[in-house]
Amino acid sequence: MPTLSPMDSWTDLPHPEHDRQFYAGVPAKRAAAWVIDALVILVAAAAVTLVFGVLTLGFGLMLFPFILFGASFLYRTLTIAASSATWGMMLMGIEFRDRRGHRLDLVTAALHTGLFLFLMASVIGWIATVAAMLLTRYNQGVPDLLLGTTAINRPLD
Repeated sequence: MPTLSPMDSWTDLPHPEHDRQFYAGVPAKRAAAWVIDALVILVAAAAVTLVFGVLTLGFGLMLFPFILFGASFLYRTLTIAASSATWGMMLMGIEFRDRRGHRLDLVTAALHTGLFLFLMASVIGWIATVAAMLLTRYNQGVPDLLLGTTAINRPLD
């Protein structure tokens, strides 16, 4: 039986050295999932904005940034709460788990999404999150580090 280091005593997640298959390629898969999700969100927000713009004789077009933010928050929160993964993450075969190894609930999904969107709103937050994913043992971004979550390759169970 492998021994856990003091850093691992707080988590029931698969160990990154002993269960490498759970973390193999996850940063690249997260990047690809982000692109897929960004396209889904952009199309949905553009459609809502267009409809709202027509209904308000053009006023709704000015609200595109707010609609984009709202669409992103709802999409990410609801998909993560439902299956612990966004559609892009599902296509890439990854999902979020909390420190106990469980899928994320609605509150954790909303907190993760809020932190993610806050950090993605600045270049420094974006760079810090990407750097953390590349440099931490569990490939955790800043929201993951703050909440004790991580993305893993989806288990077969």
